[in-house]
Amino acid sequence: MTEGHHSGSDAQAAQGPGHSLWQACLDQLAQELPEQQFNTWIKPLTAQVADDFSRATVYVANRFKLDWVRAQYAGRISALLEKIYGQPVAMELALTPRESVARPYVSSAIAAFDAAPDPGLAAEEAAANGLRNRLNTALTFDTLVEGTANRMARAAAMHVATMPGHLYNPLFIYGGVGLGKTHLMHAVGNKLLVDRPDAKVLYIHAEQFVSDVVKAYQRKTFDEFKERYHSLDLLLIDDVQFFANKDRTQEEFFNAFEALLAKKSHIVMTSDTYPKGLADIHERLVSRFDSGLTVAIEPPELEMRVAILINKARAESVEMPEEVAFFVAKNVRSNVRELEGALRKILAYSRFNQKEISIQLAREALRDLLSIQNRQISVENIQKTVADYYKIKVADMYSKKRPASIARPRQIAMYLAKELTQKSLPEIGELFGGRDHTTVLHAVRKISGERQQMTELNQQLHVLEQTLKG
Repeated sequence: MTEGHHSGSDAQAAQGPGHSLWQACLDQLAQELPEQQFNTWIKPLTAQVADDFSRATVYVANRFKLDWVRAQYAGRISALLEKIYGQPVAMELALTPRESVARPYVSSAIAAFDAAPDPGLAAEEAAANGLRNRLNTALTFDTLVEGTANRMARAAAMHVATMPGHLYNPLFIYGGVGLGKTHLMHAVGNKLLVDRPDAKVLYIHAEQFVSDVVKAYQRKTFDEFKERYHSLDLLLIDDVQFFANKDRTQEEFFNAFEALLAKKSHIVMTSDTYPKGLADIHERLVSRFDSGLTVAIEPPELEMRVAILINKARAESVEMPEEVAFFVAKNVRSNVRELEGALRKILAYSRFNQKEISIQLAREALRDLLSIQNRQISVENIQKTVADYYKIKVADMYSKKRPASIARPRQIAMYLAKELTQKSLPEIGELFGGRDHTTVLHAVRKISGERQQMTELNQQLHVLEQTLKG
Protein backbone atom coordinates (compact mmCIF):
# COMPACT_ATOMS: atom_id res chain seq x y z
CA MET A 1 0.00 0.00 0.00
CA THR A 2 1.39 3.41 -0.89
CA GLU A 3 1.30 6.43 1.38
CA GLY A 4 -1.32 9.03 0.62
CA HIS A 5 -4.95 9.90 1.22
CA HIS A 6 -7.40 7.11 2.01
CA SER A 7 -9.33 5.92 -0.98
CA GLY A 8 -12.38 3.71 -0.64
CA SER A 9 -10.27 0.59 -1.18
CA ASP A 10 -7.81 1.78 1.47
CA ALA A 11 -10.61 2.12 3.97
CA GLN A 12 -11.63 -1.46 3.27
CA ALA A 13 -8.05 -2.64 3.56
CA ALA A 14 -7.82 -1.00 6.95
CA GLN A 15 -10.42 -3.49 8.12
CA GLY A 16 -8.79 -6.45 6.34
CA PRO A 17 -6.77 -9.35 7.76
CA GLY A 18 -3.74 -7.11 8.37
CA HIS A 19 -5.89 -4.93 10.60
CA SER A 20 -7.05 -8.00 12.56
CA LEU A 21 -3.46 -9.12 13.12
CA TRP A 22 -2.30 -5.70 14.34
CA GLN A 23 -5.43 -5.23 16.48
CA ALA A 24 -4.94 -8.66 18.09
CA CYS A 25 -1.34 -7.65 18.85
CA LEU A 26 -2.54 -4.37 20.43
CA ASP A 27 -5.18 -6.23 22.47
CA GLN A 28 -2.53 -8.54 23.87
CA LEU A 29 -0.16 -5.67 24.73
CA ALA A 30 -2.99 -3.76 26.40
CA GLN A 31 -3.46 -6.72 28.73
CA GLU A 32 0.25 -7.21 29.43
CA LEU A 33 1.33 -3.63 30.05
CA PRO A 34 0.35 -1.12 32.72
CA GLU A 35 -2.29 1.25 31.33
CA GLN A 36 -0.04 4.33 31.49
CA GLN A 37 2.76 2.57 29.60
CA PHE A 38 0.37 1.25 26.96
CA ASN A 39 -1.29 4.64 26.42
CA THR A 40 2.02 6.47 26.21
CA TRP A 41 4.10 4.19 24.01
CA ILE A 42 1.93 1.59 22.24
CA LYS A 43 -1.44 3.21 21.60
CA PRO A 44 -0.05 5.90 19.23
CA LEU A 45 1.71 3.31 17.04
CA THR A 46 0.30 2.49 13.60
CA ALA A 47 1.16 -0.48 11.42
CA GLN A 48 1.17 -1.47 7.80
CA VAL A 49 1.01 -5.22 7.19
CA ALA A 50 1.94 -6.77 3.83
CA ASP A 51 -0.84 -8.60 2.00
CA ASP A 52 0.94 -11.92 2.50
CA PHE A 53 1.68 -11.13 6.19
CA SER A 54 5.42 -11.55 5.55
CA ARG A 55 6.25 -8.07 6.87
CA ALA A 56 4.83 -5.51 9.28
CA THR A 57 6.08 -1.93 9.40
CA VAL A 58 5.31 -0.19 12.67
CA TYR A 59 5.33 3.62 12.54
CA VAL A 60 6.53 5.76 15.46
CA ALA A 61 6.01 9.53 15.77
CA ASN A 62 9.57 10.72 16.54
CA ARG A 63 13.16 9.58 17.02
CA PHE A 64 13.04 9.60 20.84
CA LYS A 65 9.96 7.38 20.84
CA LEU A 66 11.39 5.13 18.13
CA ASP A 67 14.53 4.45 20.20
CA TRP A 68 12.45 3.80 23.31
CA VAL A 69 9.99 1.47 21.54
CA ARG A 70 12.88 -0.41 19.92
CA ALA A 71 14.62 -0.89 23.28
CA GLN A 72 11.57 -1.70 25.40
CA TYR A 73 8.88 -3.26 23.21
CA ALA A 74 10.09 -4.27 19.72
CA GLY A 75 11.05 -7.82 20.71
CA ARG A 76 7.67 -8.43 22.33
CA ILE A 77 5.71 -6.93 19.40
CA SER A 78 7.64 -9.11 16.94
CA ALA A 79 7.08 -12.25 19.03
CA LEU A 80 3.36 -11.50 19.36
CA LEU A 81 2.85 -10.96 15.63
CA GLU A 82 4.49 -14.32 14.95
CA LYS A 83 2.54 -16.06 17.71
CA ILE A 84 -0.84 -14.68 16.58
CA TYR A 85 -0.24 -15.31 12.87
CA GLY A 86 1.39 -18.70 13.47
CA GLN A 87 4.37 -17.99 11.17
CA PRO A 88 7.31 -15.54 11.23
CA VAL A 89 6.41 -11.92 10.43
CA ALA A 90 9.37 -9.62 9.72
CA MET A 91 8.83 -6.53 11.88
CA GLU A 92 10.52 -3.19 11.30
CA LEU A 93 10.20 0.20 12.98
CA ALA A 94 10.02 3.42 10.96
CA LEU A 95 9.33 7.08 11.59
CA THR A 96 5.83 8.17 10.57
CA PRO A 97 6.25 10.12 7.29
CA ARG A 98 5.61 13.82 8.01
CA GLU A 99 3.51 14.38 4.91
CA SER A 100 1.48 11.26 5.44
CA VAL A 101 -2.22 11.68 6.02
CA ALA A 102 -3.02 8.00 5.70
CA ARG A 103 -2.96 5.97 8.88
CA PRO A 104 -3.35 2.33 7.83
CA TYR A 105 -4.86 -0.09 10.35
CA VAL A 106 -5.55 2.60 12.91
CA SER A 107 -8.32 2.13 15.46
CA SER A 108 -10.69 4.97 16.35
CA ALA A 109 -9.10 5.12 19.83
CA ILE A 110 -5.69 5.67 18.25
CA ALA A 111 -7.13 8.22 15.80
CA ALA A 112 -8.53 10.19 18.73
CA PHE A 113 -5.14 10.08 20.42
CA ASP A 114 -3.43 11.33 17.26
CA ALA A 115 -5.93 14.18 16.92
CA ALA A 116 -4.91 15.45 20.37
CA PRO A 117 -1.87 17.72 20.89
CA ASP A 118 1.48 15.88 20.76
CA PRO A 119 1.80 14.22 24.18
CA GLY A 120 5.55 13.66 23.81
CA LEU A 121 6.86 15.97 26.53
CA ALA A 122 4.10 15.20 29.02
CA ALA A 123 4.57 11.49 28.37
CA GLU A 124 8.32 11.72 28.88
CA GLU A 125 7.76 13.60 32.14
CA ALA A 126 5.24 10.98 33.30
CA ALA A 127 7.69 8.25 32.34
CA ALA A 128 10.43 9.99 34.33
CA ASN A 129 8.15 10.20 37.40
CA GLY A 130 7.26 6.55 36.96
CA LEU A 131 10.96 5.66 36.84
CA ARG A 132 11.58 7.63 40.03
CA ASN A 133 9.02 5.93 42.23
CA ARG A 134 8.43 2.91 39.96
CA LEU A 135 4.71 2.92 40.66
CA ASN A 136 2.23 1.60 38.13
CA THR A 137 -0.57 4.18 38.17
CA ALA A 138 -3.09 1.63 36.82
CA LEU A 139 -2.84 -0.48 39.98
CA THR A 140 -5.15 1.26 42.45
CA PHE A 141 -7.67 0.22 45.12
CA ASP A 142 -10.43 1.01 42.60
CA THR A 143 -9.10 -1.50 40.06
CA LEU A 144 -8.69 -4.28 42.65
CA VAL A 145 -11.64 -6.68 42.87
CA GLU A 146 -12.43 -7.32 46.54
CA GLY A 147 -13.52 -10.67 47.93
CA THR A 148 -13.07 -12.81 51.04
CA ALA A 149 -9.71 -13.96 49.67
CA ASN A 150 -8.14 -10.49 49.94
CA ARG A 151 -10.51 -8.50 52.19
CA MET A 152 -8.30 -8.35 55.26
CA ALA A 153 -5.13 -7.55 53.27
CA ARG A 154 -6.98 -4.82 51.34
CA ALA A 155 -8.36 -3.25 54.52
CA ALA A 156 -4.89 -3.20 56.12
CA ALA A 157 -3.32 -1.74 52.97
CA MET A 158 -5.99 0.96 52.76
CA HIS A 159 -5.34 1.87 56.42
CA VAL A 160 -1.61 2.20 55.71
CA ALA A 161 -2.28 4.38 52.64
CA THR A 162 -4.48 6.80 54.59
CA MET A 163 -2.49 6.84 57.86
CA PRO A 164 1.12 5.86 57.06
CA GLY A 165 3.55 5.51 59.95
CA HIS A 166 0.87 4.58 62.48
CA LEU A 167 -0.64 1.09 62.78
CA TYR A 168 0.50 -2.03 60.89
CA ASN A 169 4.13 -0.97 60.44
CA PRO A 170 5.59 -2.95 58.81
CA LEU A 171 2.75 -4.49 56.80
CA PHE A 172 3.77 -7.95 55.58
CA ILE A 173 1.54 -9.45 52.85
CA TYR A 174 2.13 -13.04 51.74
CA GLY A 175 0.60 -15.55 49.33
CA GLY A 176 1.22 -17.48 46.13
CA VAL A 177 2.05 -15.94 42.74
CA GLY A 178 -0.52 -13.88 40.88
CA LEU A 179 -2.90 -13.28 43.80
CA GLY A 180 -2.61 -9.48 43.86
CA LYS A 181 0.16 -8.78 46.40
CA THR A 182 1.99 -6.43 44.03
CA HIS A 183 -1.29 -4.74 43.01
CA LEU A 184 -1.99 -3.93 46.68
CA MET A 185 1.46 -2.43 47.17
CA HIS A 186 1.13 -0.14 44.14
CA ALA A 187 -2.36 0.82 45.35
CA VAL A 188 -0.89 1.95 48.70
CA GLY A 189 1.74 4.09 46.94
CA ASN A 190 -0.71 5.61 44.46
CA LYS A 191 -3.26 6.45 47.19
CA LEU A 192 -0.62 8.11 49.38
CA LEU A 193 0.57 10.25 46.45
CA VAL A 194 -2.99 11.41 45.75
CA ASP A 195 -3.22 12.67 49.35
CA ARG A 196 0.41 13.80 49.65
CA PRO A 197 1.95 14.49 46.21
CA ASP A 198 5.27 15.50 47.78
CA ALA A 199 5.71 12.18 49.66
CA LYS A 200 8.84 10.19 48.85
CA VAL A 201 7.60 6.80 47.72
CA LEU A 202 9.54 3.92 46.18
CA TYR A 203 8.28 0.57 44.88
CA ILE A 204 11.08 -1.91 44.33
CA HIS A 205 11.58 -5.63 43.82
CA ALA A 206 13.90 -7.28 46.35
CA GLU A 207 16.26 -8.29 43.51
CA GLN A 208 16.70 -4.60 42.63
CA PHE A 209 17.61 -3.83 46.25
CA VAL A 210 20.25 -6.59 46.09
CA SER A 211 21.55 -5.07 42.85
CA ASP A 212 21.69 -1.59 44.43
CA VAL A 213 23.72 -2.94 47.36
CA VAL A 214 26.18 -4.60 44.96
CA LYS A 215 26.54 -1.37 42.94
CA ALA A 216 27.08 0.69 46.10
CA TYR A 217 29.85 -1.72 47.04
CA GLN A 218 31.52 -1.62 43.63
CA ARG A 219 31.34 2.16 43.28
CA LYS A 220 31.82 2.99 46.97
CA THR A 221 28.62 5.04 46.92
CA PHE A 222 27.03 3.91 50.18
CA ASP A 223 26.26 7.50 51.18
CA GLU A 224 24.04 7.95 48.11
CA PHE A 225 22.51 4.50 48.70
CA LYS A 226 21.61 5.41 52.31
CA GLU A 227 20.35 8.85 51.29
CA ARG A 228 18.03 7.22 48.76
CA TYR A 229 16.55 4.53 50.99
CA HIS A 230 16.70 6.13 54.44
CA SER A 231 14.91 9.32 53.33
CA LEU A 232 11.73 7.63 52.05
CA ASP A 233 8.25 8.19 53.49
CA LEU A 234 7.02 4.86 52.11
CA LEU A 235 9.05 1.85 50.98
CA LEU A 236 7.20 -0.88 49.08
CA ILE A 237 9.39 -3.95 48.59
CA ASP A 238 8.28 -7.06 46.70
CA ASP A 239 9.35 -10.69 47.23
CA VAL A 240 11.65 -10.35 50.25
CA GLN A 241 12.33 -14.10 50.07
CA PHE A 242 14.99 -13.11 47.50
CA PHE A 243 17.16 -11.84 50.37
CA ALA A 244 17.90 -15.47 51.33
CA ASN A 245 21.63 -16.18 51.79
CA LYS A 246 22.62 -12.57 50.93
CA ASP A 247 24.19 -11.46 54.20
CA ARG A 248 25.34 -7.98 53.26
CA THR A 249 22.01 -7.18 51.60
CA GLN A 250 20.17 -8.34 54.72
CA GLU A 251 22.40 -6.13 56.85
CA GLU A 252 21.75 -3.07 54.67
CA PHE A 253 18.02 -3.77 54.61
CA PHE A 254 18.03 -4.09 58.41
CA ASN A 255 19.74 -0.66 58.64
CA ALA A 256 17.23 0.90 56.22
CA PHE A 257 14.37 -0.76 58.08
CA GLU A 258 15.49 0.67 61.44
CA ALA A 259 16.10 4.14 59.98
CA LEU A 260 12.66 4.29 58.33
CA LEU A 261 10.78 3.06 61.40
CA ALA A 262 12.66 5.55 63.59
CA LYS A 263 11.35 8.44 61.46
CA LYS A 264 7.82 6.98 61.32
CA SER A 265 8.06 6.11 57.63
CA HIS A 266 6.08 3.08 56.52
CA ILE A 267 7.31 -0.22 55.09
CA VAL A 268 5.13 -2.64 53.13
CA MET A 269 6.60 -6.00 52.08
CA THR A 270 5.43 -9.06 50.21
CA SER A 271 6.65 -12.63 50.19
CA ASP A 272 5.56 -16.06 49.01
CA THR A 273 5.52 -17.26 52.62
CA TYR A 274 4.88 -15.91 56.12
CA PRO A 275 7.90 -14.41 58.02
CA LYS A 276 8.78 -17.47 60.12
CA GLY A 277 8.58 -19.63 56.99
CA LEU A 278 11.36 -17.65 55.27
CA ALA A 279 14.52 -19.70 54.77
CA ASP A 280 18.08 -18.36 55.19
CA ILE A 281 17.04 -14.92 56.48
CA HIS A 282 18.65 -13.60 59.69
CA GLU A 283 16.51 -14.10 62.78
CA ARG A 284 16.65 -10.42 63.74
CA LEU A 285 15.24 -9.49 60.31
CA VAL A 286 12.48 -12.13 60.53
CA SER A 287 11.46 -10.77 63.95
CA ARG A 288 11.25 -7.24 62.44
CA PHE A 289 9.10 -8.57 59.54
CA ASP A 290 6.78 -10.13 62.13
CA SER A 291 6.59 -7.06 64.38
CA GLY A 292 3.76 -5.26 62.55
CA LEU A 293 0.83 -6.97 60.83
CA THR A 294 1.20 -10.15 58.79
CA VAL A 295 -1.71 -10.91 56.48
CA ALA A 296 -2.34 -13.51 53.78
CA ILE A 297 -3.94 -13.25 50.34
CA GLU A 298 -5.68 -16.45 49.30
CA PRO A 299 -6.49 -17.79 45.85
CA PRO A 300 -9.75 -16.04 44.84
CA GLU A 301 -13.01 -17.90 45.39
CA LEU A 302 -15.33 -18.66 42.45
CA GLU A 303 -17.55 -15.55 42.67
CA MET A 304 -14.52 -13.31 42.97
CA ARG A 305 -12.90 -14.94 39.92
CA VAL A 306 -16.14 -14.36 37.95
CA ALA A 307 -16.20 -10.67 39.01
CA ILE A 308 -12.52 -10.24 38.06
CA LEU A 309 -13.13 -11.67 34.57
CA ILE A 310 -16.22 -9.53 33.92
CA ASN A 311 -14.45 -6.37 35.19
CA LYS A 312 -11.29 -6.95 33.18
CA ALA A 313 -13.29 -7.69 30.03
CA ARG A 314 -15.28 -4.49 30.61
CA ALA A 315 -12.02 -2.54 30.88
CA GLU A 316 -11.38 -3.78 27.32
CA SER A 317 -14.83 -2.53 26.26
CA VAL A 318 -16.06 -6.11 25.96
CA GLU A 319 -19.11 -7.51 27.74
CA MET A 320 -18.35 -11.08 28.82
CA PRO A 321 -21.52 -13.15 29.30
CA GLU A 322 -21.83 -14.36 32.90
CA GLU A 323 -22.09 -18.02 31.92
CA VAL A 324 -18.77 -17.73 30.02
CA ALA A 325 -17.15 -16.05 33.02
CA PHE A 326 -18.39 -18.92 35.24
CA PHE A 327 -17.05 -21.50 32.78
CA VAL A 328 -13.60 -19.88 32.74
CA ALA A 329 -13.58 -19.26 36.52
CA LYS A 330 -14.41 -22.90 37.23
CA ASN A 331 -11.52 -24.05 35.07
CA VAL A 332 -8.90 -21.45 36.03
CA ARG A 333 -8.63 -21.56 39.80
CA SER A 334 -5.12 -20.78 40.90
CA ASN A 335 -4.59 -17.03 40.60
CA VAL A 336 -5.51 -13.73 38.96
CA ARG A 337 -2.56 -13.84 36.57
CA GLU A 338 -3.79 -17.09 35.04
CA LEU A 339 -7.31 -15.62 34.82
CA GLU A 340 -5.93 -12.60 32.93
CA GLY A 341 -4.00 -14.90 30.61
CA ALA A 342 -7.15 -16.90 29.88
CA LEU A 343 -9.12 -13.72 29.20
CA ARG A 344 -6.41 -12.44 26.81
CA LYS A 345 -6.58 -15.70 24.85
CA ILE A 346 -10.38 -15.53 24.61
CA LEU A 347 -10.43 -11.86 23.48
CA ALA A 348 -7.69 -12.40 20.90
CA TYR A 349 -9.38 -15.58 19.61
CA SER A 350 -12.74 -13.80 19.40
CA ARG A 351 -11.32 -10.80 17.52
CA PHE A 352 -9.09 -12.77 15.19
CA ASN A 353 -11.90 -15.15 14.21
CA GLN A 354 -14.55 -12.41 14.36
CA LYS A 355 -16.81 -14.56 16.53
CA GLU A 356 -19.00 -13.67 19.51
CA ILE A 357 -17.76 -14.73 22.95
CA SER A 358 -19.49 -17.95 24.03
CA ILE A 359 -18.68 -21.01 26.13
CA GLN A 360 -17.81 -22.90 22.94
CA LEU A 361 -15.42 -20.14 21.82
CA ALA A 362 -13.84 -20.04 25.30
CA ARG A 363 -13.41 -23.83 25.17
CA GLU A 364 -11.64 -23.54 21.79
CA ALA A 365 -9.46 -20.61 22.88
CA LEU A 366 -8.39 -22.37 26.09
CA ARG A 367 -8.13 -25.92 24.75
CA ASP A 368 -4.39 -26.20 25.56
CA LEU A 369 -4.88 -24.94 29.10
CA LEU A 370 -7.92 -27.17 29.70
CA SER A 371 -6.20 -30.29 28.38
CA ILE A 372 -3.15 -29.67 30.62
CA GLN A 373 -5.40 -29.25 33.67
CA ASN A 374 -7.46 -32.32 32.90
CA ARG A 375 -4.29 -34.34 32.39
CA GLN A 376 -2.49 -33.17 35.52
CA ILE A 377 -4.94 -32.79 38.36
CA SER A 378 -6.92 -35.88 39.25
CA VAL A 379 -8.19 -36.96 42.66
CA GLU A 380 -5.71 -39.86 42.53
CA ASN A 381 -2.85 -37.42 41.90
CA ILE A 382 -4.03 -35.26 44.83
CA GLN A 383 -4.21 -38.30 47.13
CA LYS A 384 -0.70 -39.39 46.18
CA THR A 385 0.79 -35.88 46.52
CA VAL A 386 -0.83 -35.26 49.92
CA ALA A 387 0.15 -38.74 51.18
CA ASP A 388 3.78 -38.14 50.14
CA TYR A 389 3.78 -34.68 51.76
CA TYR A 390 2.44 -35.90 55.12
CA LYS A 391 4.35 -39.21 54.95
CA ILE A 392 1.39 -41.56 55.10
CA LYS A 393 0.39 -44.40 52.75
CA VAL A 394 -1.90 -43.66 49.79
CA ALA A 395 -4.05 -46.57 50.99
CA ASP A 396 -4.74 -44.58 54.19
CA MET A 397 -6.70 -42.10 52.07
CA TYR A 398 -9.52 -44.58 51.52
CA SER A 399 -9.10 -46.73 54.64
CA LYS A 400 -11.42 -46.53 57.65
CA LYS A 401 -8.55 -45.55 59.99
CA ARG A 402 -9.29 -42.50 62.13
CA PRO A 403 -6.10 -41.33 63.96
CA ALA A 404 -5.38 -37.61 63.50
CA SER A 405 -2.12 -38.33 61.67
CA ILE A 406 -4.23 -39.91 58.89
CA ALA A 407 -7.64 -38.19 59.23
CA ARG A 408 -6.17 -34.70 58.84
CA PRO A 409 -4.22 -35.32 55.59
CA ARG A 410 -7.34 -37.12 54.29
CA GLN A 411 -9.46 -34.02 54.98
CA ILE A 412 -6.82 -31.83 53.29
CA ALA A 413 -6.90 -34.12 50.23
CA MET A 414 -10.72 -33.89 50.13
CA TYR A 415 -10.53 -30.09 50.33
CA LEU A 416 -7.98 -29.95 47.47
CA ALA A 417 -10.07 -32.38 45.40
CA LYS A 418 -13.04 -30.01 45.71
CA GLU A 419 -10.88 -26.95 44.92
CA LEU A 420 -8.81 -28.31 42.05
CA THR A 421 -11.07 -30.75 40.18
CA GLN A 422 -14.54 -30.67 38.66
CA LYS A 423 -15.72 -33.66 40.75
CA SER A 424 -18.93 -33.41 42.78
CA LEU A 425 -18.99 -34.09 46.55
CA PRO A 426 -20.50 -37.61 46.11
CA GLU A 427 -17.86 -38.44 43.44
CA ILE A 428 -15.06 -37.31 45.75
CA GLY A 429 -16.56 -39.31 48.64
CA GLU A 430 -16.65 -42.41 46.43
CA LEU A 431 -12.94 -42.01 45.61
CA PHE A 432 -12.11 -41.73 49.31
CA GLY A 433 -13.26 -45.25 50.18
CA GLY A 434 -16.99 -44.80 49.55
CA ARG A 435 -17.51 -42.03 52.11
CA ASP A 436 -20.75 -40.04 52.25
CA HIS A 437 -20.83 -36.60 50.56
CA THR A 438 -21.57 -34.98 53.96
CA THR A 439 -18.18 -36.22 55.21
CA VAL A 440 -16.51 -34.51 52.26
CA LEU A 441 -18.49 -31.31 52.84
CA HIS A 442 -17.47 -31.29 56.52
CA ALA A 443 -13.79 -31.70 55.53
CA VAL A 444 -13.97 -28.93 52.92
CA ARG A 445 -15.59 -26.47 55.36
CA LYS A 446 -13.24 -27.40 58.20
CA ILE A 447 -10.01 -26.99 56.18
CA SER A 448 -11.32 -23.85 54.42
CA GLY A 449 -12.11 -22.25 57.80
CA GLU A 450 -8.81 -23.25 59.40
CA ARG A 451 -6.88 -22.01 56.38
CA GLN A 452 -8.03 -18.46 57.19
CA GLN A 453 -6.82 -18.76 60.80
CA MET A 454 -3.71 -20.97 60.69
CA THR A 455 -0.68 -19.57 58.97
CA GLU A 456 1.18 -22.88 58.87
CA LEU A 457 -1.73 -24.80 57.32
CA ASN A 458 -2.19 -22.04 54.75
CA GLN A 459 1.48 -22.31 53.78
CA GLN A 460 1.28 -26.12 53.50
CA LEU A 461 -1.76 -25.78 51.22
CA HIS A 462 0.05 -23.23 49.03
CA VAL A 463 2.94 -25.67 48.62
CA LEU A 464 0.60 -28.57 47.77
CA GLU A 465 -1.36 -26.43 45.25
CA GLN A 466 1.79 -25.24 43.49
CA THR A 467 3.10 -28.85 43.38
CA LEU A 468 -0.13 -30.17 41.89
CA LYS A 469 -0.33 -27.40 39.29
CA GLY A 470 3.22 -28.13 38.20
